[in-house]
Amino acid sequence: MIKIRALPALSACAALAATFAAGVASFSAEAGTSPQSSTFLVSLTVHDDCTISAGNALNFGTATSSLINTAINGTTTFTVTCTNTTLYHMSLDAGSTTGSTVTNRLLLGGATGATVPYQLYTDNTYTAVWGDSTGGSIIDGHGTGQAQTITVNGKALSTGSMPAPDTYTSTETVTITF
Repeated sequence: MIKIRALPALSACAALAATFAAGVASFSAEAGTSPQSSTFLVSLTVHDDCTISAGNALNFGTATSSLINTAINGTTTFTVTCTNTTLYHMSLDAGSTTGSTVTNRLLLGGATGATVPYQLYTDNTYTAVWGDSTGGSIIDGHGTGQAQTITVNGKALSTGSMPAPDTYTSTETVTITF
């Protein structure tokens, strides 16, 4: 008489190992071709992009009584970095002083509330007012993939009379559209 005995259940790992071992045992040992190769795609998408970094303040210095009859010139720079071949447009707003427009910018005295006129220009001959969509010129350019230095030319305009002693300021916003 043959006695049949039940074996304990195999765990999933043991069953998998047993199946694999059985399968390996049934493979024949044939030589493969070596080496084997395949290909895969590597990609990168670059979108139009620009960054802008403001430079130093445009400081007209200290005015003397000559401001009555003579404008004071000054410059500052900022940098623009756009992806290569990206077309961009740069504009400046009217500044932070109430009543300023891009064609009639005003510096505001912190203590007196008085104003002094000034203007910003795209060129060093001080003829092309740098503005926005409401007036003045807008700078157009194209990115090179490298930082580009942009110069802002400014002029504190002669006032016809000496303004009260004070520190006169305005905050400009430069906008780049691409």
